[in-house]
Amino acid sequence: MSERLQPGDTAPAFSLSDADGNQVSLADHLGRKVIVYFYPAALTPGCTKQACDFTDNLEVFAGAGYDVIGISPDKPEKLGRFREAEDLKVTLLSDPDHAVLEAYGAYGEKQNYGRTYVGVIRSTVVVDEQGKVERALYNVKATGHVAKLLRDLKVEAA
Repeated sequence: MSERLQPGDTAPAFSLSDADGNQVSLADHLGRKVIVYFYPAALTPGCTKQACDFTDNLEVFAGAGYDVIGISPDKPEKLGRFREAEDLKVTLLSDPDHAVLEAYGAYGEKQNYGRTYVGVIRSTVVVDEQGKVERALYNVKATGHVAKLLRDLKVEAA
């Protein structure tokens, strides 16, 4: 099982393929704050709601100096279909071997309807301009999470 990150930790470096097969690295965002969110599966109701919420607020986050990256175990082709189907503007990255998910503590044991299994733990990690963890939120809800994040980060809509 992977360790959960704590504020002040150095955010694990990553370089993953986006929906178009291009490599995107955390290092590409040095000097800007980055919201990295982890979700179980593209094209599912909860993950769609969350991705649409981030897309709807992307300009608000960008105006406050935040980039937003979504990471799931889905293959790039599925991420492309997800982006097209929902008109998503968020950068979506593919982590099929769970290496980044595990490094961020977003993959491990979870419970659903009394059943315990291993999978993606819906999580959000806010990384500061120097690559340090500012906030690490685990077991977040798909619905309402973006609104709560906007409040917690004191980001106001223009």
